Amino acid sequence: MISRHQTPSITALQCFEAAARHLSFTLAAQELHLTQSAVSKQIAQLEASLHTQLFSRIRKRLTLSPAGARYLVHTHRILESIEQASLEMLSHDIETETLTIAAHPSFGAYWLIPYLSGFYQSHPHIELLFVDLLQPQERIHTQCDVAFLFGQGNWEGVNALKLFDEGMIAVCLPDLQPELQATSTPHPKATTLIQCGSRPSAWHQYFLEQNLDPTYSYHGPRFATWSACIQAALSGYGVALVPHFLAAPALAEGKLVRPWDYELASQGSYYLTYAEHEANEPALRQFIHWIKANPCIKPADHSI
Repeated sequence: MISRHQTPSITALQCFEAAARHLSFTLAAQELHLTQSAVSKQIAQLEASLHTQLFSRIRKRLTLSPAGARYLVHTHRILESIEQASLEMLSHDIETETLTIAAHPSFGAYWLIPYLSGFYQSHPHIELLFVDLLQPQERIHTQCDVAFLFGQGNWEGVNALKLFDEGMIAVCLPDLQPELQATSTPHPKATTLIQCGSRPSAWHQYFLEQNLDPTYSYHGPRFATWSACIQAALSGYGVALVPHFLAAPALAEGKLVRPWDYELASQGSYYLTYAEHEANEPALRQFIHWIKANPCIKPADHSI
């Protein structure tokens, strides 16, 4: 384990990051308002403490060593974290409370952020910090105050407020609808199916539930998020199978249509979750009351 006195200083990390970005000690020194010798000394001390060469010189040109390239990734994260923490402190006054909200990017963009548009005007003393949650984590509530999760609502040590169930529908461009509806039932071989990496078997289940042949249901371009799938459908890639509530805006505007009426009931629901020991925090209570005011939510949690 590295001892505390061996931990690199922020100045050393800044010098390394700037030099790595410019591949020049001279340009790094100009950016940081230091002398070139000061930058060189900081990096030399950093290499000595790490027992690793971070830079190499090839024909008088500065390059990152393989170890330096790996260390740069960590350095970026450290400096960005410090910057974010400092900006957060600068944005606060003594009466401001912060709630860190974690949600999947698609859920946040299509449901949460639009719904919370008036929250700050009603609660100016509560500042919301949004972070992306790509994969549910067992200890997510050590990193945030509120997490919006999809599942069965049975997470240990967590209070879960059910928001709504999820129904999956097929959507595509209006131009594709007549051709697709010409066949009385959907067939995966005759249709380009847009796949979502987080629900790889969704199309397969969609066909099985209708007693249709699912042989080619895993074929088609694959995207990581629902929002990317919706955008792919809008771009004419084919037919996307996505949660109904996420596609609702595009359907309402006529940008997308439903080629087939069938809606696949999902095996989970969306929940607002928070750590049990945080239940009486005033800012959290106000946030939950705001969410409960949504008419599409039928709260099953009466702890607030």
